[in-house]
This record gives sequence, structure tokens and C-alpha cells, in this order.
Amino acid sequence: METTNKKPAMHLGRKISRIRELRGMKQDYLAMELGISQQAISKIEQSEEVEDSTLEKISKILGVSSEAIKSYSDEAVIYNIQNNYEGSNNNGANNVNNHNCTFNPLDELLKSYMANKELYERLLASEKEKVEILKGKN
Repeated sequence: METTNKKPAMHLGRKISRIRELRGMKQDYLAMELGISQQAISKIEQSEEVEDSTLEKISKILGVSSEAIKSYSDEAVIYNIQNNYEGSNNNGANNVNNHNCTFNPLDELLKSYMANKELYERLLASEKEKVEILKGKN
């Protein structure tokens, strides 16, 4: 069997799609900014190659350079996230922050219940007053 050292296809469309998704951008918005249809964006994202002029326009809207799009890889993003995790101490995603409550949740629940009860009692008293007023007019 013959093996060749082929360079894997760059598939720029998929890279554009991933970067757009990571930026929280919809195809509709990208299409509007480029002045084309959403279907045209879909077609671009399905294409392995994209014209340099189109790639340049897309890169400006996405806020990255065209070279960043060409060299994008999911593995690099994951590696970057793991190594830049705040307070990671090189533990990456294994780092767990301990968050301690500064209040007792049951106390807060009881306060909420009591406030709700007080409000209900005031509403009930108000309704009783209304009934008495209406009885007095008859």
C-alpha cells in the first residue's frame, strides 16, 4: 500500500463557520454585513476555498485577520482555553474553585416566606375593607 504525505485540505468555509459560531454571530448577520443572502453565506461555509477578497471582507466582520482564519484549528482553541484558564496553575479544566455561601439559604427562604405571608395578610385586610364598604352602601 502506498502512502502519501498529502497536506490536509484547509476547508476555509468550515473555519469561517466555526469562528462565526465562536463569536456568537448568526449567518444572517454576516450576510447583512456583506450585503449578500444568508444562502450565499451557507454556500461559502460549505466551500473548501474562498476568494481572497471575500475572505478579507469576512475576516473584518469577524474581527480577525484572514491569516487567523486560514490557520484556525479547534485543537489550538482548546489548548489556548486550557492554558489560559483563570487561576488554573497549569491544571487546566481540572481546577475547581470552592465557592462558600456567605448566607444560610434556609434563613433567606424563611425571610421570603414571612414577607409573602405579610403581603398576603395585608391584601386580605384590604379586601375585607372593600367588602365592608360595599355592604355599607347597600
